[in-house]
Amino acid sequence: MEKSFLNPKALDFGRESFLLKNFRRQNIIDALKEMKFLKIMMSAGEASGDVHGANLAREIKKISPSTELFGLGGNLMAAAGVKLVRNYKDYNVMGVVEVILNLKKILKLLDDLTEIIRAEKPDLLVLIDYPDFNWRLAKRAKKFGVKILSYIPPSAWAWRKGRAKSCAEIADVFIAIFPFELPVYEAAGAKIFFFGNPLVDSVKSSMTKAEARKFFGIKESEKIILLMPGSRRQEIKLLLPEMLGAAKILSEKISAKFFLPIADGVDENSLQKKIDTAGVEIKLIKSARRYELMSISDAATATSGTVVLEAALLGLPSVVLYKMAPINYAIGKLLVDIKFFSLPNILAGEEILTELLQNEVTPEKISEEVIKILDNRADFVKKLQAACRKLGESGAAERVAKKILETANEKL
Repeated sequence: MEKSFLNPKALDFGRESFLLKNFRRQNIIDALKEMKFLKIMMSAGEASGDVHGANLAREIKKISPSTELFGLGGNLMAAAGVKLVRNYKDYNVMGVVEVILNLKKILKLLDDLTEIIRAEKPDLLVLIDYPDFNWRLAKRAKKFGVKILSYIPPSAWAWRKGRAKSCAEIADVFIAIFPFELPVYEAAGAKIFFFGNPLVDSVKSSMTKAEARKFFGIKESEKIILLMPGSRRQEIKLLLPEMLGAAKILSEKISAKFFLPIADGVDENSLQKKIDTAGVEIKLIKSARRYELMSISDAATATSGTVVLEAALLGLPSVVLYKMAPINYAIGKLLVDIKFFSLPNILAGEEILTELLQNEVTPEKISEEVIKILDNRADFVKKLQAACRKLGESGAAERVAKKILETANEKL
């Protein structure tokens, strides 16, 4: 008997398969019609913001690969999937005087980004720190009906507390990276969240201590001291000579090797000339290897900022320096009312790390404080670890990325 392939069961199965495929196809078409491909604009105007923006961009792309990310940022954000419409390095200035001198250029940037917002109509504008510029941009974006999320909001807890209220009237959502930022914004009626600090995840060495020592050619018996003058031209101009002077004094007192991680965007040749002039042996290291170097270093001299907290997370105590032009300092003194200016000390509520300000920043004072760290390093590390635990659990960048996508999607 001849076999037939047209039996009833085969027909039934074929019909069900056909209907199922077409039902799924229609569902996909409907889903594509409903699906919103998000456009998120980010604005980060300095090196630390570039680091935070890159961390967020990577997580956003993991969760929602189709989301379009663009805006003001640096090389790290670009590598993480953000289309740069402007690079912050072309506009990076510090201090009241420097801003005034570059005002025309900065206002042109503000106009350019405003026009991009008008043309692109992003679903969300994410402000990453950089308050003096970003909040002017936010006011303009608000006029176009763009939702605003402030990541690392202005430090209203430290100075100009009234800013919290004015900012709360502009931004729809705030996300802080330190727990002590919340109260002043909550009192102002802001919708603010703390999901932990992303540096807890990102600040890690890719090598064991033994591997790192071998990589940098450092013997077990040798002390390692880092110089971290920051990324801004003004910081380097005011602080690097003092750091180099301290390194020269220390080189005559102890057996140590000195390293300087080159911050992203800083001219290596310019740094080398300053080192040669100082007459002290300092080895320049690319920024990509800074965490490996920090993890095996004994002490550091550092400009106040995110780098001090990064060092703390890796168990590296620093002498923290802050110096600005006299007129900038005079203005800041009138406005700022805080007990400490370095992040580990603020987290701890006590002075773990020595802070040197303005005229205190001298080679003699810096070298003296470095010796204190070397003599009592275990105590410094223990206190730093306790302070860093207040930064929260790992996974902060992912939690923040989810909140950013949620805010971009929802109607406020």
